[in-house]
Amino acid sequence: MAETKTISIPEEYGSMVFNDTVMRDRLPKDIYKAVHKTIKNGTHLELDVANTVAAVMKEWAIEKGATHFTHWFQPMTGLTAEKHDSFISPNPDGTVLMEFSGKELVKGEPDASSFPSGGLRATFEARGYTAWDPSSPAFVKDGTLYIPTAFCSYGGEALDKKTPLLRSMEALSQEAVKVLHKIGNEEVSHVDTTVGSEQEYFLIDKDMYLKRKDLLMCGRTLFGAPAPKGQEMEDHYFGVLKPKVSEYMHDLDHELWKLGVPAKTKHNEVAPSQHELAPVFETANVAVDHNQLTMEVMKKVADKHNYACLLHEKPFEGINGSGKHNNWSLVTDKGENLLDPGKTPLENMQFMVFLVATIAAVDKYQDLMRVSVATAGNDHRLGANEAPPAVISIFVGDELAGVLKSLAEGTEFVGKGKTKMSIGADVLPHITKDTTDRNRTSPFAFTGNKFEFRMPGSSLSVADPNIILNTAVAEELSEIYSKIEDTPADEIQEKVYNVLKDMLEEHKRILFNGNGYTDEWIEEAEKRGLDNLKSLPDAMPRLVSDKSVELFTKFGVFTKEELDSRYEIFLENYSKTIHIESLAMQEMVRKDFTQGLVNYSKDIAETASKKKELGLSVACKYETAMLEKLDSLGGSILEKIDKLHKDTVKIEQDGEGELETARYYHDVILEDMEELRKDVDVAEGLIPDEYIPYPTYGEMLYSLR
Repeated sequence: MAETKTISIPEEYGSMVFNDTVMRDRLPKDIYKAVHKTIKNGTHLELDVANTVAAVMKEWAIEKGATHFTHWFQPMTGLTAEKHDSFISPNPDGTVLMEFSGKELVKGEPDASSFPSGGLRATFEARGYTAWDPSSPAFVKDGTLYIPTAFCSYGGEALDKKTPLLRSMEALSQEAVKVLHKIGNEEVSHVDTTVGSEQEYFLIDKDMYLKRKDLLMCGRTLFGAPAPKGQEMEDHYFGVLKPKVSEYMHDLDHELWKLGVPAKTKHNEVAPSQHELAPVFETANVAVDHNQLTMEVMKKVADKHNYACLLHEKPFEGINGSGKHNNWSLVTDKGENLLDPGKTPLENMQFMVFLVATIAAVDKYQDLMRVSVATAGNDHRLGANEAPPAVISIFVGDELAGVLKSLAEGTEFVGKGKTKMSIGADVLPHITKDTTDRNRTSPFAFTGNKFEFRMPGSSLSVADPNIILNTAVAEELSEIYSKIEDTPADEIQEKVYNVLKDMLEEHKRILFNGNGYTDEWIEEAEKRGLDNLKSLPDAMPRLVSDKSVELFTKFGVFTKEELDSRYEIFLENYSKTIHIESLAMQEMVRKDFTQGLVNYSKDIAETASKKKELGLSVACKYETAMLEKLDSLGGSILEKIDKLHKDTVKIEQDGEGELETARYYHDVILEDMEELRKDVDVAEGLIPDEYIPYPTYGEMLYSLR
């Protein structure tokens, strides 16, 4: 009997990562210090230092089985991109050397014209650059050394998601440090945004997946009659893991751990065949890189287990879709969480500054927060029972709401222990973490020492919401600093108190602790003046508004041209996504479903005919009624698919600007698709499975054993 191999997780974890431990062990001390300085301060890496790092990195990577290297970047597709080059350098005698220079480490030159640029680059302007991001460690995967990089055009415009994320992190750090120094925390020199991204996903049988054109081409089912059982029994959430699913999760953990991804929690989610993985918090830049890796590894490991991993926000109608909760906080270089209430007056004041700044930021830029999660897929999910509505609000819990109310009104705060605490300048109250329930209907909830942004979709790069959030909070901290910078030290507490009180009064409309799923809240939100941007075409114009341009250009996160390019790319992606869905739906109905409908009708008609021959015409009631239903549905399906076809051709021929085209796809094409789906789903529910040439909902959702 073969012995079970024991795996040491501490030895396995990060074993394929060129991390700080590897650099400290392998690099000369002066080179290590230079690299560490670059990572900490964002300073330029000299070529001689880069050459040494490259040589050591190459030898380490070869030991790990690497034969190639790639600059790994995140273009505006929302995915990752990579071009692989081998280490070989041929000699005249027919042998090769394995070479990798500092220049190759720090800079690459992929074709920039083949990636979305939103007009920043013409097709003939192909030059683009990738630049090493030393703050995110390199790693070896599938025989290749992966070097995380930023991606920009020949003119320096950001063509990726990493560059503006790094800019936003630096902007927030600078503004936070200024405020901290002013209120007495002078030892802090840097503040990091930290993120933990909970990743939801579906697993289905791979063979079934390959038989669904809609899943293959669109990532979601475009029609499907509901299974007899959905999630109504609430028996899947946190349920016992099925053995094969458990094996998949086990392998997924180990693959991620080797790459240094801190996968921590795994469990069944609410819907059948739905699951979740949650990591430990990391610096936002690394967390974004690791989440992109997680999605990629999820799919690869699923393939090995004969599963398909679905990351679309709404792969199945009628049951929960998948999100990606973005847990966000701020940590100083001294290890102090700025959203931890703390136990001392200084910590209390510090906490309240960053709490109120975040509240003000989310209220003032609620439209941009909505923009940051707007995709064709996520539009199907937001507002459904498992996701918050499209209206942004903040949940803080009863006790913290009481603290904020006392702050706004200048009254004493009485905590749960009935202890009276002054809310004035001398002492701000100590708030214990996790004293209130969570609110799963809230888009943006305070959960003890962090905020949980629940609106991002499962396939989204979390770079986008964190860019918005970081920059918006930087702006509010800048506002606070401008009002307190000339205040003498002995008056600072009272001044801060007054500033926070005024800010809270201005932005308290965003606070809501109730049920965000109710119609009453939507009505109340409208009265408060909160935005309800239901779709991407509704939200996207806010990205290029004067307010948005002013915010991002102030902190150098985006230029106006970079914002314009993203506006164009997001609208174009939205329209293309729905266009592909329309074509896929038409093909599946015409070539696949219709044949099943015709064959079943034919067989029923033949059965009825045989009964009549036997003099059993009275017994043909079922067949007659069913034929009438199917014929009526078939005629309606034909009319609706013709309308969808004509409307799709119309926009292909008559498309105007990006926004008008996106609105047409939302208002006309999606409506056509929904109407067609209704009839197909009803008909599918009447037809036996053997007549349907693709797997049904019941088969897919309950295929895992």
